[in-house]
Amino acid sequence: MISKDQLRGLLPNTLDETNLPLPGKTLGKVRDWYDLPNGKRLIVTTDRLSAFDRILTTVPFKGQVLNQLSAWWFEETRDIVTNHLVSLPDPNAVVVNVAAPFPVEVIVRGYITGVTSTALWYRYSIGERNIYGYDFLEGLKKNQELPQPIITPTTKGGATGHDERLTCAEVTAKGLVDSQTWDQIQAVALALFKCGQEVARRAAMILVDTKYEFGCAPDGSLVLIDEVHTPDSSRFWKADTYEERFVAGEDPENFDKEFVRLAYAEKGYLGDGEIPSMPDELWISASERYIQIYELLTGKEFVPGTYPVQERLIENLKRSGLIK
Repeated sequence: MISKDQLRGLLPNTLDETNLPLPGKTLGKVRDWYDLPNGKRLIVTTDRLSAFDRILTTVPFKGQVLNQLSAWWFEETRDIVTNHLVSLPDPNAVVVNVAAPFPVEVIVRGYITGVTSTALWYRYSIGERNIYGYDFLEGLKKNQELPQPIITPTTKGGATGHDERLTCAEVTAKGLVDSQTWDQIQAVALALFKCGQEVARRAAMILVDTKYEFGCAPDGSLVLIDEVHTPDSSRFWKADTYEERFVAGEDPENFDKEFVRLAYAEKGYLGDGEIPSMPDELWISASERYIQIYELLTGKEFVPGTYPVQERLIENLKRSGLIK
C-alpha cells in the first residue's frame, strides 16, 4: 500500500512529458507517441490529467495505471475485436500496430448523468429532450439508469478544440465513417460495454459510461485503439450504495476521476477561462483512486514503478531494443 506521504513526495516528480531519442514525437492530452519501424508505434502514457478538454495537472502513477489497465482490458476483449497492442516494454509504455484512427469518439452511456457540456444530464437539465438524436421522457432524474445503453458519438476536438456532439446518423451523413463500418463499430462498442459492465459488476461497481476509439488496420479491418475502461475514459460507481443514494437524490459514490470534474465545477469551472488552483490533497486522492480501480477491476495488486519515470523508461526501452 502506497502511503499519502509517499504520494505527496512524488507530486513534484510526476511524468509530465517524455523526451526520447526517437523520431516523430506527437503529444496528445495524456499520451506521447513515437514512430517505430515496420508499422509500429511507441505510446507512453504520462501522468497528465485532462478534464473539460484541458490538461489540469499531473498525478502520481496515473500513467502506469492507465497503461497497464488498458493492456489488461485489451487481453480481456480480444474475442470481441482485434486491438492494436503488441507489447509492454515499460509500466508506462506500449508498442502498438499503427492504425488509421476514425475521427469519431464512440461514447456508450448506460445512465443519464454528467456535468460536462456533452453529458446527457447536463443537456437534459437545460431543457433538451432530444439529445444525440434520442428522445428522452419528461421526469427523468439525475443518475437514472437508461432502458438500454445508447451510443452518443462526438468528434475528436472539432473546429473549436472541444469535442462536438453528433447523432449516430450524422456520423455517416457527414462522411466521417462509412455506413458498413459504422454499423460494425456500434455493434462492437455495445459488446465491449456489456463485457465491461459484467467485469465491473463482479468488482461491486457499475460501469456507467465509457469512450472507445477505433482505427482501420492496413488490411482494412477494424481495430480497437487508445484505452479501454479506464478511470479516464469511463465512469464507475459503487454498486452496493447506488440504489439507496439514487432514491435519496444523492450522487452515487464514484470510482473514477468524476470527483475531480465535480471539484472544478463547484468552483464554477467547466473548461473555459483560467484553470483554478487545487490543493495537493485532491491529486493525492486521485492517485489513490486510480490505483484502487486498477486493483478492483483486475483483481491484481498494483506494483508501483520507480520514479523518475523517464530514467526507468529509457533503461527498459534499451533493454527491449527499441532505443540504443
